[in-house]
Amino acid sequence: MKLTEKLALAALHRVDPEVAHGLSIKALQAGLTPTPGPVTSSRLKTTLAGIALPNPVGLAAGFDKNAEALRPLSRAGFGFIEVGAATPRPQPGNPKPRLFRLTEDRAAINRFGFNNEGMEAIGARLAQRPRDAVIGLNLGANKDSDDRAADFARVLAHCGAHLDFATVNVSSPNTEKLRDLQGKAALSALLAGVIDTRDDLERRVPVFLKIAPDLDREGIEDIAAVALESGIDAVIATNTTLSREGLKSAHKGEAGGLSGAPLFDRSTRVLAQLSDLLQDRVPLIGVGGISTAEQAYAKICAGASAVQLYTAMVYGGLSLAGEIAHGLDQLLDRDGFDTVAQAVGSKRKDWL
Repeated sequence: MKLTEKLALAALHRVDPEVAHGLSIKALQAGLTPTPGPVTSSRLKTTLAGIALPNPVGLAAGFDKNAEALRPLSRAGFGFIEVGAATPRPQPGNPKPRLFRLTEDRAAINRFGFNNEGMEAIGARLAQRPRDAVIGLNLGANKDSDDRAADFARVLAHCGAHLDFATVNVSSPNTEKLRDLQGKAALSALLAGVIDTRDDLERRVPVFLKIAPDLDREGIEDIAAVALESGIDAVIATNTTLSREGLKSAHKGEAGGLSGAPLFDRSTRVLAQLSDLLQDRVPLIGVGGISTAEQAYAKICAGASAVQLYTAMVYGGLSLAGEIAHGLDQLLDRDGFDTVAQAVGSKRKDWL
């Protein structure tokens, strides 16, 4: 990280976290952030659910909720970008304050509640997206919806023409009873509606499913069964956690989903269990607590074909994406892997 980025981060940490997040989006739009361009190599190039990626390090949903910074983010070193979550109608989300830094824990707690400008505004921006990037959309449901399952399909139908992938997000802890949709019967029905909508699009868009890290063994087995039966293209493991185990920061008692460093072990164990159950039949994306190339590599070795990060940028800056990709290239080379795919699941047993 360059000195200018360190100074900028220090300044952002002096203001309210949500204000700082808004300023970071404006800085991207103004061209004030690192843009190294695509980071790639013969080792880093990989394929995820049929999508060619320059590298396996992605931006997780939640950073660019309204698809406002697609072009600069596509030049920030990520192999792929996920924006949103988008709901059919705009909604303000939960009352502020709703984002908290846990500096001592290198973590954050949020209870945004799917605040976004709605699928029409987001879809219009996606229509103007850079075509040389891999961009997906996190699909959400309105809090006051009469049919939340149908909301996911509505957003996909509206935005699908402009997407490289779409993620069904039933794992946010900040919309009441949303996680109830992770149950086997409810999830199967929801995904069937989304897949039917996808199949009606002019171009096939891979559909991913994002799950919570707080599932028990039975819940993980149900997810694996649904993943195989439903025809989805990948599983993202995992979203934020409700656990507060081992936290030190003053805001540790705030309600919402915890992300960042404390999530790493929990999310990686869920990832490895899913990988063991699925046995390469459905690819996985590892998310949760990644802030170094070594941690990204650990997720891949536990069973992830690609990874995503977000909270680590609060502490490591936007340049972290390129740094992790370059470091991952070196780790693959060190261990004699010619491609990312060769390393996937190679140390899964360490997490079971």
